[in-house]
Amino acid sequence: MADIRLGILGFGFMGHEHMNLLSKIPEITVSAICDNVPSQMDDAPKGITKYTDMDDLINDPAVNTVLIVVPNPLHKEAAIKAAKAGKNIICEKPAALSVADYDEMVAAAKEAGVRFTVHQQRRHDHDYVPMKKVFRDGLVGKTYLIRSMMYGVNGNMHDWHIYPEMGGGMLYDWGIHLIDQVLDMVPEKVTSVYADIKKVINKDVDDYFLLVFRFESGLTAEIELGTYFLTPRREWMVLGDKGTAIFDVDFVNGMKETKKIVRTRHLLENVPGKITMTSAGPTRSFGPPEEGLLYEEPLPEVKSSEFDWFRGYIDAIENGTEFEITVEQVRRDLCIMDAFRESAKTGKAVEFES
Repeated sequence: MADIRLGILGFGFMGHEHMNLLSKIPEITVSAICDNVPSQMDDAPKGITKYTDMDDLINDPAVNTVLIVVPNPLHKEAAIKAAKAGKNIICEKPAALSVADYDEMVAAAKEAGVRFTVHQQRRHDHDYVPMKKVFRDGLVGKTYLIRSMMYGVNGNMHDWHIYPEMGGGMLYDWGIHLIDQVLDMVPEKVTSVYADIKKVINKDVDDYFLLVFRFESGLTAEIELGTYFLTPRREWMVLGDKGTAIFDVDFVNGMKETKKIVRTRHLLENVPGKITMTSAGPTRSFGPPEEGLLYEEPLPEVKSSEFDWFRGYIDAIENGTEFEITVEQVRRDLCIMDAFRESAKTGKAVEFES
């Protein structure tokens, strides 16, 4: 049985979230926590050692694995120190603010002979997993477009997320997760990327982005996220020549979910000769479908949750196997994020070979 004795480095919002989740996983013991604001730890469970200095937690002999949940610029320092202390490392996303920093972190772990992975748990999101299955199993035929959309209403960034030097903004915050999902879903070479990144109501950091991937097969994937859409929702679409798959979560109407594959009973050989009048004017191609032409099927049922990420981590530690989130995959995420930033600066697509 794996001996995983965690020290949570950083006990703010995410540190608390980790504690709540880990308390339900008996194979993992949280031995210590650390935060430079002592009051953050006032509500910690009894019996857990509390530190206010990073070095003290990292060097605690009761800790053999360090979970790094401090602000982004501290990830590199914490990971290298943990590696030198002989501790396994789980790092929150984004792993680093540059590919060069990330490479140093990975090199330190390799040199010390410790295990290193990144907490990209959103590969287990309940909206993502069935859509990945739709694509991988060809349930809508040959896919030509994948869309991942997330629209929020609150607008303003918060806490240290408002500072560019801290790795603030939505691309680092949610973008890294959504990029990782697309790259995990589509096991193909990316040939080019394009990005539109904006500061809509935030002065210094991005709060909107549109990211476009072009894959070697010709498949296109798009990610759009905005914090100021005023129509908040989360939606996936996988479009193929045999159907359209949709997973939509309406944040306004009680988190109502729409999950379905829409198909057509037959394809038209020609555009119908009859012109249909719509509110937008006369049309043939975009008129309403004939009665009974379209029908719906349920999305595949796939159970998944963040617990599965930690279950996979435990299995990898017990069996000495590779982690679900490999160091190579995380590096690719960071490299493609750099390419998206370059595209946003130039307004042009950027070739990408990976």
